[in-house]
Amino acid sequence: MKQELRYALRRTLPVLCGYVFLGVAFGVLLSQAGYGWPWALLISGIVYAGSMQFALVGLITGGAGVLTTALMTLAVNGRHLFYGVTFLERFRAMGKACPYMVFSLTDETYSLLCSEQTPPGLNPDRTLLLISALDQLYWVAGSVLGGILGASLPFDATGIDFAMTALFLVIFAEQWLAARRHRPALIGLAAGLVCLLVLGQDRFIIPAMLVAAALLIPGGQPAGEEAHHAS
Repeated sequence: MKQELRYALRRTLPVLCGYVFLGVAFGVLLSQAGYGWPWALLISGIVYAGSMQFALVGLITGGAGVLTTALMTLAVNGRHLFYGVTFLERFRAMGKACPYMVFSLTDETYSLLCSEQTPPGLNPDRTLLLISALDQLYWVAGSVLGGILGASLPFDATGIDFAMTALFLVIFAEQWLAARRHRPALIGLAAGLVCLLVLGQDRFIIPAMLVAAALLIPGGQPAGEEAHHAS
């Protein structure tokens, strides 16, 4: 267990740096909306949805109904449906850990698991579980810290949510450098750009995922294989 934990800590270091800051940003925004750190702990522990949690602050303060919240969640986090399909058989093989692995599959965790090639001598299932659990721990810890800081210190939160975009860019750059073939990334970028220009920033995510999947699946390969070829 100790060896897997040390390895998982090294693998998740970029996510640690991003998630703690992003979690703090969420905790501060939630605190400024009138909800203290226990709410940050509860939401980050149960919802754990990154960008949707930022949107949730506005939904809570605006008194949005259940249907509105559900539709917003589908629009913002619907891409996770595609993530789960990629790892369906792999997670089933992990037995009792399967439900948590599905729950914890965020953008950043998905990126790490796709490129994961567990070294010989380490338990692969335990390693994947630790990577996922550590990522959530970073997010929850940052959220609680942000809730505490937001309640005790004056804080201007203008533009702080851009940190999530910055984290996406860093992870994309790491995957680009690790991959031997860049065709999937270029297709994804092209699909996203075209859908953004045609549909606008509020509606482009799910159509872009559908277009990219339609272009990639016929000649695609399992998650993590491309990174394996590069190593």
